[in-house]
Amino acid sequence: MNKTLLILRHEIYTVVSRPSFLFGMFGIPLLGALIFFIAGNLTKNQGAQNVVEQLVTSPPEQMAEGYVDQAGLIQSLPNGVSEAQLIAYASEEAARAALDAGQIGSYYIVPPDYVTKGEIIQVRPDFNPLSGFSQSGLIEWVLRVNLLDGDVQAAMLTNGPIELQYVNRSPEPEAARDENNMLTFFLPYGVTMIFYMVILTSASLLLSSVTKEKENRIIEVLMNSVTAQQLLTGKIIGLGLVGLAQTAIWVGTARALLGASKSTFNLSDAFQLPPSFLVWGLIFFILGYAVYASLMAGLGALVPNLREASQATMVVVMPLIIPLFLMNVLIETPHSAVSTAFSLFPLSAPVVMMTRLSSGGVPAWQPPLAAVLCAITAVLVVRAVAGMFRAQALLSGQAFSVKLFFKALMGKA
Repeated sequence: MNKTLLILRHEIYTVVSRPSFLFGMFGIPLLGALIFFIAGNLTKNQGAQNVVEQLVTSPPEQMAEGYVDQAGLIQSLPNGVSEAQLIAYASEEAARAALDAGQIGSYYIVPPDYVTKGEIIQVRPDFNPLSGFSQSGLIEWVLRVNLLDGDVQAAMLTNGPIELQYVNRSPEPEAARDENNMLTFFLPYGVTMIFYMVILTSASLLLSSVTKEKENRIIEVLMNSVTAQQLLTGKIIGLGLVGLAQTAIWVGTARALLGASKSTFNLSDAFQLPPSFLVWGLIFFILGYAVYASLMAGLGALVPNLREASQATMVVVMPLIIPLFLMNVLIETPHSAVSTAFSLFPLSAPVVMMTRLSSGGVPAWQPPLAAVLCAITAVLVVRAVAGMFRAQALLSGQAFSVKLFFKALMGKA
């Protein structure tokens, strides 16, 4: 036990004494708090607020447009559209003359076969497709209303229901989030990236420690005085405590800033993460770290140097990378079968479950089940990796291969 504590203390001191780690642990949260403080002061500054309001409420004026209705569909302009915005011309020649004179910014030609083909032509003096897309909605709206004999309500419904109500049978947060608010997407996204980084960063510390000691042949000296179980236990617990402290600081700072933003940025209660979120965050970090740190340690025991270890890391972290490609699915549909499956699968649960918890409405039985499955997986992986450490002297110097890795993990190498 004393030898395990010595290894534990050595690993903690080695990591904590690095300036780069201290900056990542304390500097990044302080930098985020500083940015938050500056942004909060800017929102309270009346002058800056006036500038923002002017930009939002006073867009640049657009020139009037014209149209030539060869199909004879437009009988009148609907309410809200004035003749100064959309000017009718009897012929294309008259519209072109107005365009050349700078009286209009562009004009549209509604061909005789518009009803069958649904195509109109826009004529502009310059090539600016983005501006054309933004302004063409006016003529489209006028045509839609006239095709429906001036029925504005029916024209609005042709684009879809005016108010779409979602009914979700999964548990929902106490307050509904505004779908138009960017935080509805970026809050779960930020949580996902934080847990992805802290789990892999902490696990990579163990990989770096094992491979460096193996490359310098220090591990051979250590194995003469400590058992493989003591060495592995000391390294995993020591680096895990450091990673746990980093996770607590990062998640705690993020939650505190999010709570402060309620008054600073007028955010609703729906964007406030409950205290239980921090508890689950620490639990899933510990379990995720135990799984991936053990896998990284086994990887370090098999590879001859750190460079090959870095190249082989992709094999181990693939279960965490796949959910990143499905980020939109996980955030937009947190209760779908795909999201639920990834949040219960032990190798992806530490990240995906936190994504779903930050999205809100996860059934109460799913986080404990995911934690139990992760714990069972962690125990099995730690036992398997301990076997790799006992066999590391026989495997020293061999080139890494995926087949060798999985054989050693199953205790067959």
